Amino acid sequence: QVQLVESGGGLVQPGGSLRLSCAASGSIFMLNFMRWYRQAPGKERELVARITRGGSADYADFVKGRFTIFRNNHKNTVDLQMNSLKLEDTAVYYCNADEGDKNYWGKGSQVTVSS
Repeated sequence: QVQLVESGGGLVQPGGSLRLSCAASGSIFMLNFMRWYRQAPGKERELVARITRGGSADYADFVKGRFTIFRNNHKNTVDLQMNSLKLEDTAVYYCNADEGDKNYWGKGSQVTVSS
């Protein structure tokens, strides 16, 4: 089993920045894809960004140029740097990772963008 724990959420004004972190622990052999999803109230969960073990990343169109995903394979962590935040970025952000043929989720971290 792998546990994912997010941190770094909070309240920020439009145009501000936040950095989310996700730490994986447990029976880890090798994490493959690591991802960040988000879910806003009344909406479906959506993929924000993902990164391969080798560091190749891709992003949803709605965050391109504003968010950056990082990972540290030695520490089994994945971060999401969020800049130029907009009101519509308000959501619960979830960490997600593949380990072997299994997929794991964190419990989420609330990000609220409000003036």
